[in-house]
Amino acid sequence: MTREAARELVRWFLQSQGAGMSKGLNENGLGGAMVGGAQLYFEHHEDTQQLECSALVYRFREDPKPGVIDGFRAEAQEGTDAGGGTVDFETESKCLFLSRDYAQMPAGSTFSKDMERLMKASLDWGSTVLDRVASRVFGT
Repeated sequence: MTREAARELVRWFLQSQGAGMSKGLNENGLGGAMVGGAQLYFEHHEDTQQLECSALVYRFREDPKPGVIDGFRAEAQEGTDAGGGTVDFETESKCLFLSRDYAQMPAGSTFSKDMERLMKASLDWGSTVLDRVASRVFGT
């Protein structure tokens, strides 16, 4: 998917969600918005021609304790609904996301449904799954 196609897809989606007159992606291929309580981030990867779509689960203040990220990955492997995404921890930002990639341009209705599933899952993971992982890892 070209950067221009990704920009138009993201722009269309954000505007359809009431996020205002978004450009979609900036000149660096990055974009994001708050939609329905969920924080979405978009990144076009020029080298692979893919659009990465991520929904924030949790932003750590410090590096997560050992076992925490593995606990989230175990939840996904055990079948906890990740909204079609995968567990994605970004070390630089210390953010945990559910992310999915698009190499081909999806239909608008498909993309909207995919993003709705991803957003819902990220909100669930930020509350219910976060508590469950903390209980497993820290025994609280």
